[in-house]
Amino acid sequence: MNDIARRTFVATGLAAAASATAAASRKAGQPAQRGFQLAYAPPLGMFRASGGGDVIGELEFIADQGFRAFEDNNMTRRSVEEQEAIARAAERLGLRMGVFVANFGTAFGKKSFVTGDPEMLENFLADLRGSVEVAKRVNAKWTTIVLGDLEPRLEMDYQTANAIDMLRRGAEVYEPHGLVMVMEPLNPFANHPGMFLSGGPQAYMLCRAVNSPACKILFDIYHQQITEGNLIANIDRCWSEIGYFQIGDNPGRREPGTGEINYLNVFKHIAGKGYEGILGMEHGKSRGGEAGEQAVIEAYRACDAFSL
Repeated sequence: MNDIARRTFVATGLAAAASATAAASRKAGQPAQRGFQLAYAPPLGMFRASGGGDVIGELEFIADQGFRAFEDNNMTRRSVEEQEAIARAAERLGLRMGVFVANFGTAFGKKSFVTGDPEMLENFLADLRGSVEVAKRVNAKWTTIVLGDLEPRLEMDYQTANAIDMLRRGAEVYEPHGLVMVMEPLNPFANHPGMFLSGGPQAYMLCRAVNSPACKILFDIYHQQITEGNLIANIDRCWSEIGYFQIGDNPGRREPGTGEINYLNVFKHIAGKGYEGILGMEHGKSRGGEAGEQAVIEAYRACDAFSL
């Protein structure tokens, strides 16, 4: 075989291998796609149809579309075997794990952080200790924590002091492991009336009071648009304490472009500040089926098309 023939043979073989790899990674008839500038993280279940109804297939589809991360609120509720399978697939595909909820036992419907109840504290710490093992198993760094309900019969300053004490104890659990609990303010107007933590400024104050790298803010852009608006200015004010972002347009809590938030500018601003963390896609879809899933991907491509 002469040099020209050899080069032709090698080039043809490489092209065939590349074609086979692309074909193997292709899901739902979509070719491999370019990546995104920011690490947007679809939650497991968002691309169920395109992934063939299988969690591993969905992870493969997510990676094939150019996403670099995923999240799963319900990770603690999955079996150890499924957690390990997800972790192996994520490592193989180069996907980072985003948040999962750490404290289901003290999150909703309970005055868990505001009364100084020793039983609530122990329940919270037990949840966190369990979440440490899950985080190690799935290579996670961040967990979502929800601070429960208000106690209307107690002065707000007492409730705040109790929450700070509880968060400090939680930070003591996480610090040795390099983990970060990100507390999520939830809007009281459309979705979560009566909860203790509702605003970015409130979360910022709590983080400064706890004063630990293990306690940061989950800045959910959907919730903060409803509660406060003025997103870019409030992102700047909270910046030192933001550990994680989540996304959803308003009204409707669906993909960017379906509501009033200018996500192209918001994402450009976040990227311009040098953010290297994850942005969880915690929202619904404006349409069902594979067409709705493709619409989500196209929405993110449009909003990610900024220039710094």
